Amino acid sequence: MKHTCTLTVRSYECDSYGHVNNAVYLQYLEYARMEFLKDLGFDYTSFRKAGLGLVVARVCITYKLPALYGDQLTIVTEPIRFRGAFGVFRQEVFREKTLLATAEVSWFCVNGEGKPTPLPPEFALKELKPSP
Repeated sequence: MKHTCTLTVRSYECDSYGHVNNAVYLQYLEYARMEFLKDLGFDYTSFRKAGLGLVVARVCITYKLPALYGDQLTIVTEPIRFRGAFGVFRQEVFREKTLLATAEVSWFCVNGEGKPTPLPPEFALKELKPSP
């Protein structure tokens, strides 16, 4: 299942070259993943109250073109792997139809001690699994 969300580049997100700073993309990707979960009905508040967390283990971003102040960006998020406590999202950042960046984000579900633990059934939504 692919999910899309949009945002507009703000001035303070840009570096001295007028481009979105590379580290800001991490925030954009996080925002898009949380919007994806929220739109699925994932109850993050209950998830945290259960002593569980979602942690990012690895992010691999390829920057293709810069985003600039005022650009409206669309971020597409799609699960590409899921197994027990581990998953990977593919994310793409677009300005209109122009691809600006791609990323693969690996994540784990962890318990209160920070150890990987399978997502409990009530949180293991079918949409977190890749489409065939």
